[in-house]
Amino acid sequence: MPSLAHQFDSLSVEAYLAGERQSEQKYEYVDGKVYAMAGASANHNFIAGNLYALIWNHQRGKPCFPMTSDMLIKTAAQRFRYPDLMVVCNDDPSQDAYVRESPILLVEVLSGSTHRKDKTEKRAEYLALPSLLEYVLIEQDIAEVVVQRRSEAWRSSYYYPGSSVTLESIGLTLAVETIYERVDNADMRVFWMESNAE
Repeated sequence: MPSLAHQFDSLSVEAYLAGERQSEQKYEYVDGKVYAMAGASANHNFIAGNLYALIWNHQRGKPCFPMTSDMLIKTAAQRFRYPDLMVVCNDDPSQDAYVRESPILLVEVLSGSTHRKDKTEKRAEYLALPSLLEYVLIEQDIAEVVVQRRSEAWRSSYYYPGSSVTLESIGLTLAVETIYERVDNADMRVFWMESNAE
């Protein structure tokens, strides 16, 4: 797949999807071009892993379930993305074992290299999906969770350690600090220090 990325200015969807199933490196696809996905930090992995586990446990036996960043989402005819986490349901129309099309919840864990794209380009694609009910952006260098909901015209709501956030799309309320379990940043160090002092 890396050779394809360098040799072609425009790659077909079919060639891209075939290449992704064989490539060790993950690439997103935008209008015929492929873009390599960067590696993730320990904090990024803790956040994504914590949220996946919390959602998986809550959704056991229910028709909707979380999927990790190894699953592609088709956001448009010529665009495929790897969100950090998504929740999809059994009625997703995709017949492809590697791609989903109708998530109800999408999550991106923000980093310096993805911050702008996750808040602009990807956000526009995600919010255009008819199925999507919530978009969640989680900072890793500070402790801040932002939720944008279709029911609130995609207005941003902010949540911090010591408060709870409700994912309305799946009926799950979480303490923000559970999302940040094991995460080491200045905000969480202060939060745990103050919590232990009480």
